[in-house]
Amino acid sequence: MVEVTELENYIDGTWVRPRSTGRLDVFDPSYGTVIAHVPRSNAEDIDLAVRAARKAFLKWREVPISDRARTMLSFRHQLDEHSEELARSITREQGKTMEESRGSVFRAIEATDVAASAPTTMQGFFSEDVAKGIDTTLLRQPVGVVAGITPFNFPIMIPLWMAPFAIVCGNTFILKPSERDPLSPSLFPALIEKAGFPPGVFNVVHGDFDAVNAILTHPGIDAVSFVGSAPTAKHIYTTASAHGKRVQALAGAKNFMIVMPDAELKHTTSAIISSACGMAGERCLAGAVVVAVEPGGDRIVDSLAESVRNLVVGPASDPATEMGPVIRPENRDRILKWVAEGESAGAKLVARSKIPENSRGFFVPAVLLDHTKPEWPINQEEVFGPVITVIRVKSLEEGIEVANRSRFGNASSIFTQNGKAAREWVHRIEAGMLGINIGVPAPVAQFPFAGWKGSFFGDLHATGRDGIEFYTRKKVVTERWF
Repeated sequence: MVEVTELENYIDGTWVRPRSTGRLDVFDPSYGTVIAHVPRSNAEDIDLAVRAARKAFLKWREVPISDRARTMLSFRHQLDEHSEELARSITREQGKTMEESRGSVFRAIEATDVAASAPTTMQGFFSEDVAKGIDTTLLRQPVGVVAGITPFNFPIMIPLWMAPFAIVCGNTFILKPSERDPLSPSLFPALIEKAGFPPGVFNVVHGDFDAVNAILTHPGIDAVSFVGSAPTAKHIYTTASAHGKRVQALAGAKNFMIVMPDAELKHTTSAIISSACGMAGERCLAGAVVVAVEPGGDRIVDSLAESVRNLVVGPASDPATEMGPVIRPENRDRILKWVAEGESAGAKLVARSKIPENSRGFFVPAVLLDHTKPEWPINQEEVFGPVITVIRVKSLEEGIEVANRSRFGNASSIFTQNGKAAREWVHRIEAGMLGINIGVPAPVAQFPFAGWKGSFFGDLHATGRDGIEFYTRKKVVTERWF
């Protein structure tokens, strides 16, 4: 028998039973078993968290920045000490392999490190004698109460792209984690308490649509940070902005990887497989489309096909597994439908991996489709699964044009040994995060997660200096003394 956890909300330093009575099942996607029930919190629950966060904000903003940073470093120590526990939780409820889970926890800790540098990055500036006897100072102050709405694919990392930056800047924070894997972020409060943060500074409210819409419209929330699908990101941005909130909404993607004829074959193949099939393709930096510049098409397709066929798909906790399950059966069904539509349109199914037989887990095979066309929906929409499509082009010029037709602009990669070609591509490609001979060009946390076009709604991106800018407001003081 699997013990089923009954989750509650964490508000003002205490676990509280939600006012709503609705519940959703949380699954272990490797085995299809229910492991928890998560509440479907409503507007009353959100209001309770906002009131606690607003009350805590009045005191927390007065804590010196150096003290806030030291407390954040203490939280970072707690994350490090409990990193294996966090990774195991991710693997169980999300379906990442342990290696992938450990990597995402490491990146979460990295973001917390960067946030703790706020005594430097939050500094303003000063100009003496802007006019005779007049000085001007720019200073940064916290925004207020911030809400983070996070997706299922990174239940630890993405909340820590948000909360540490917001809190160290003097804000208080309400996390609405994904209802699909809420157990992992529910481990945060114990670490927050051990680090020494006061009650109300960090809160967790579980839920789905009702909770999200209550966040977007509540007058006591000053800013909203979101990561998720493009349609939801647009809804988040337009609704929250219309209610006077500062918003950053990181959206969907369709990432093109251009493979030049001179690309180093072994490394390129490994990088593409890792990018497209890592986490079963459920990430916004997955390299979904290979743009093969001829005469190198057959060469890279043959190499990818061998890797796809040999990919080991299985339970996420099995050390032999190279690709775990997708998060839900409806995700699996949607991915398989995309593959069928691609074949119906005329794509050649070159290779597919095996999946465990007679399993109740939510497994989907990795698939390689060749001879696809740029305008096909499978090359324009986000599949969010381990499906690699190949478009063949005659030149780098054509490859760039194909990639730039996409309405998305999250990431792109080029594989080549030609510096001139790489430089031309960097200059002209319409995407915010670029990789040269790198399959997943995720920037370290000192830099912004800089999606373009339909992959981002807002002005200031997550992490890096943009993170500090987003969670602070500027004041400019012009003064004269007689």
